[in-house]
Amino acid sequence: MKHEVKMLARMVVLLTVSLGASLEVLAHHSFAMFDKSKFMTVMGTVRKIEWANPHTYLQVQVPGTNGTSTLYAIECSSPNELSRWGWKFNSVKVGDQISIGIYPLRNGQPGGLLFSVTLANGTVLKGN
Repeated sequence: MKHEVKMLARMVVLLTVSLGASLEVLAHHSFAMFDKSKFMTVMGTVRKIEWANPHTYLQVQVPGTNGTSTLYAIECSSPNELSRWGWKFNSVKVGDQISIGIYPLRNGQPGGLLFSVTLANGTVLKGN
C-alpha cells in the first residue's frame, strides 16, 4: 500500500509539472504579426519604456515630413535576454534620441519587433 501511495504522489507531481510547462508555452504569443521579410529603420525620441516581463516595450515618437509625428510601439525581448545582450535597466531612457531597426507590423500600424537600437553616442544594442 505504501508503494502505491508513493507512485501516485510521483504521478501527481509529474502531471502538475507537465501541465504547468504546457500552459506557459500556450501563454506565449505568436510573432506572426511582425513582417520579418521587411526591415526598416526609424529615428525618434523615446517617450516610454516598460522594462517588464514577458517583453520590454518602447514607445518612440518619430517625426514626420509634414511637421506631425507618429508614436511607434516597439516590442522587445524579455529583460533577461536584453540583460544578457548587454542592456542595463537605464541603457535607454525617456527623452533619448535613438535610431531603431525593426521588423514592422503586418497591419501597417506604426510599430514593430525590435532588431536593434543605436544610441546617440553610437552604441548599438541588440534587440532580437
